[in-house]
Amino acid sequence: MSLDAKKVARIARLARIGLSDDEVQTYQKDMEGIIDWVEQLNEVDITDVPPMVGTGLATARLRDDVVTDGERRDDVLSNAPEREGPFFTVPKVVE
Repeated sequence: MSLDAKKVARIARLARIGLSDDEVQTYQKDMEGIIDWVEQLNEVDITDVPPMVGTGLATARLRDDVVTDGERRDDVLSNAPEREGPFFTVPKVVE
């Protein structure tokens, strides 16, 4: 497949990229090379190749959803700048 300068300029406009005429010529050659490479991939025979794990074949690794307090109250409270007993002490915001 070949791209002409008009198609490259249109692609650049759709991508909101401003290109000069010299840049259009450069990108035209680069994009043609990419398209040729993709066309080479289409020629590969993949009839006996099994699919890799995809969204349809993968299963989520789930664990039981158990609510706990973490049993680490003292460790958490040790980070508090101020505390009173088993509670955080915060400044009063509402009178």
